Parts: sequence; structure tokens; C-alpha cells
Amino acid sequence: MLDVRVIGRVRGGVTGALAATLLLAGCATAEMGGGSGGGGIDAGGSAAARRFQAVRTSPPELRAFLYRMPKGADLHSHLTGAAYAETYMRMAADAGLCFDVKALTLVAPTAQAPCGDAKSARPGAAAVIADGVLYPVALDALSTRDALPVSGYSLHDQFFATFGRFRAANSVPNSTGDLLAEVVDRAGRQGERHVELMVSFGTGPAAAIGKSFPWTPQAAADLAGTADRLIAAGLPALVAPARQEIDAAEARMRSVLGCGTPAARPGCAVSVRYLQQVSRTQSPGPVYATTLFNALLEAQEPRVVGLNFVAPEDNPVALDDYDLHMRMVAEAKRRQPGTNVALHAGELTLGLVPPERLRDHIRKAVEIAGAKRIGHGVDVMYEEDPHGLLRTMAGRKVAVEINLTSNDKILGVSGKAHPLPVYRAAGVPVVLSTDDEGVSRIDLTNELQRAVEEFGFGYADLVGLARASLEHSFLPGDSLWSAPGCTPPVGEDACRAVTARSEKARVQWGLEEALARFDREMAETR
Repeated sequence: MLDVRVIGRVRGGVTGALAATLLLAGCATAEMGGGSGGGGIDAGGSAAARRFQAVRTSPPELRAFLYRMPKGADLHSHLTGAAYAETYMRMAADAGLCFDVKALTLVAPTAQAPCGDAKSARPGAAAVIADGVLYPVALDALSTRDALPVSGYSLHDQFFATFGRFRAANSVPNSTGDLLAEVVDRAGRQGERHVELMVSFGTGPAAAIGKSFPWTPQAAADLAGTADRLIAAGLPALVAPARQEIDAAEARMRSVLGCGTPAARPGCAVSVRYLQQVSRTQSPGPVYATTLFNALLEAQEPRVVGLNFVAPEDNPVALDDYDLHMRMVAEAKRRQPGTNVALHAGELTLGLVPPERLRDHIRKAVEIAGAKRIGHGVDVMYEEDPHGLLRTMAGRKVAVEINLTSNDKILGVSGKAHPLPVYRAAGVPVVLSTDDEGVSRIDLTNELQRAVEEFGFGYADLVGLARASLEHSFLPGDSLWSAPGCTPPVGEDACRAVTARSEKARVQWGLEEALARFDREMAETR
């Protein structure tokens, strides 16, 4: 796994500069990412806060500042959606794939339908790249770069259509490792410490086992017995091949990034873990088999730290089977109590679905499936007893993964219509994430900038969000902030002890060191 230990190593305790930065930023507060934040550090304490105040009204300068600012983790990122369309076109050209001009889709050539030139109906990807007219069309088709002229339908539909359009490129040799290299290196260049990427190692064979089982009312009524039968059909045997897939993908990633060499790229310094995906638009058998398999894989593979349900929440199958899916997750957790669950829930809004569909998805994800993190959570105030739900989430410290650009493009929800301030005011932990940065044509820095420009976030808010993202990551071990006595700038020995035994604490400590260095750099900026 890619996890450079030196980032989080404690070097001689808390330095004076680090202690000062931690004290000014209020590092020991209990509500990292939850409260309204703001005032303290922006009042003029640290050099970084002063520089932030000086540039916050200039978008170009703010972008440069935020790009350099150390960041915590991106906890909501789909690997295939995080790669840019340009990457898929290069991969397709290298693999000899074609681009179907009518379907706007990458496809493999066949003997009956080989790739043609730029004037054909199925030109080769290399020919498309070389053509000044076709190449922009392909980039638009594989992303939301300029969606409406290409698709003729909504951004919501265009967004989800892209995944099928670049799927052929995901099937070529080394594709997963190449995508990892791109996404992880982009994270490293922005100063991210950790990423949790949604992936599908081994889920195809698992779904095939589930598909072979006829789904009956009895199967749904007796999920425990159905799980026994699915496991007996061979799910455990799929764990070893899936681990080998991860090995191969990470070996390719390290090779591309030059990890362990003098030419190592920034991505080599990023901690990487995986959340196994379950496609919620499949029939119940494949959904359940994949859910059970993902829990089994997490129990045996430390690089896999949880599972998540993906695909459009407004899909008819996803809507009709939602309650069943939550029960499936609960049964998988009962069998594997250590399973971490982060669920897409509330990625809906009025108009996309009837109002009756907005009443309870987040609550059921929290109370039935036991989700520790909620992805999106946009329709929270449409839920029955929303304030009671917010109190429950705050009390259980269920974090919400906020994806501002994604919510804007898919749901048309942004600015004052977005519930981000509602969550923070209620004390619910929040983190900023990208969702699908390649499809959306963004990066994590862009999401921080939106938080500043649309919601008035200050430097202290951004630091708090960075800390919250590591606090609510699924990295193993005790938190730096929850360890008894570890409250910088005092308690140096206690901090050293927790970083020695906890991977999460080491990564958190690495962020604090990076924030201190950043503050010193800003002090030298004129």
C-alpha cells in the first residue's frame, strides 16, 4: 500500500512553531468541521491567516493560496470518475480503442467494425485526439465540460452517462494502476495527506454469484439464511484474487509515480485506502452478494477500509429497493462487526423525485445501516423530523461528505439552497470532498474556494475541515485529538505515544507539521 511513514513521524515532539500554529488554530476543539468556526485565527494571529485575509477577495490569488495550503483527506472520490477525459482518451489511443461518434462512447474494435479514420463513424481514439473538431466533442462526451450541446439533456443525466462512455478504457491492462497514479498524484500536488477511493476490486465475480440465485420474497425475509447460501456458494474464495488485483494496481501506480526513487512524484507521499462499491441499480441478488463480499474483503485486507452504495439514488430500482439495501448492509455488519459503512444518501432534491421519496433516506442510512459517514445529504431538510435527525447525527458524530460542485451540477443545488450551513450550525461534522473531480473538471482546491466564496468560510474553518477529514477517515488507530493528555501545545509525551501506535494519529500529525511549515512560508511571503 502507498503510505509514506515519514510524513507522520514525530520529530522530537512539538516544536515551538507548530505549537504556536496549533494554539492559534484551536486544534483541541471538540467540533472539528462542525460549528460555525471563523473568527479566531482570521483576527490576525498567524501569518497564514493574515495572508488568507489579504487574498480572499481576489479569486486568482485565493486559488493559488488554497492550492498551496495543506489539506487533510478526500473521503468521497470515485476512482473512475476522478480521472479526466484527457486521460481516458490517451489510454484509449494506447489500447487501440475506437470512439463511436453517434453513441459518444469509447468502444473496442472488432473484426467486423475496426477503428477508422477521423471521417468515419468509429474513428480510432488516436485519430480523434489529432482532430481539432472531434477531440473537443469526445472530451465533452466523457465529462460535464460542456454538456448540454453534446447530450441535449440535463447535467444530471450527462454526469451519470459519462461512466458508461469511458468504461471500455477501464478494461485495458494496467488501467486501474494508471488511474490511481493520476488521482493520487493530483492529491499530493495539492497537499492532501490521505484519500479514500471508491473502487470495485473483485465485485464482478461476487455479483455473478448473486445473479445465479433466484431472488424470492423468502430470500428477502430471511437475509441471514440467504447470506449463508451466498457465502457457501463461493464468496470467500474471491477475496484472494481481489487482493491480488489491489497488489497489481498499486505496483503499477508506484511504478508510474517513481515511488522509492529520486524522481518520486508528490503522490508517493499520500496515504491511500479503498472503499468497495456496491451498485444499487442491480437486482437484489447481485447487490446482496457484493455487499457481503465487500465486508469479507475488508475483514481480510487492511487497504480496504469500508463499503459504499453507488449509482444514481433516484434510479427506480435504487428507490424501490432502498429499504432492502439498508437491511442488507445491517446484516453484513452483523456478520462482520468491524465493517465501516459510508453511504450515498440524500443525493436527491425536489423535482428530481416526488416529495414522498425525500422523507427518510438519510435517517435509514444512519439508523438501520449504521453509516458512519453520509455522502451528499442534500435533502436533509426534506426528511421527516429533520432537526431530530440532525441531533442524532451530531450525537453519533456521523460526518457528511459535502460535494459542492457535484451537488450543483447533478442536483442544481448551490449557495443559499445548500444545507452545508445547516449541518454546521447543528454540530454535525462535515468534510469537503470532490465526488468525481474528472467528470466535474475540478479538484479539491476548487471545493475549498467555493466554500470561501459561497459560504464565507475563513482560514480557521478550512483548517477545521482539513482536520475533520482525517478525524472521520477510516484510517485505523486512535485519533491524535482523542488521546488522553495529547492537547498541543502541552502533553508532548502523550502525543508521541499515540503517534507511535496509531496510523491515523501519524497522518494527523503530518498535517499539523505541514500547517506549521505553511505558516512559516506565509510569513516569508511579501
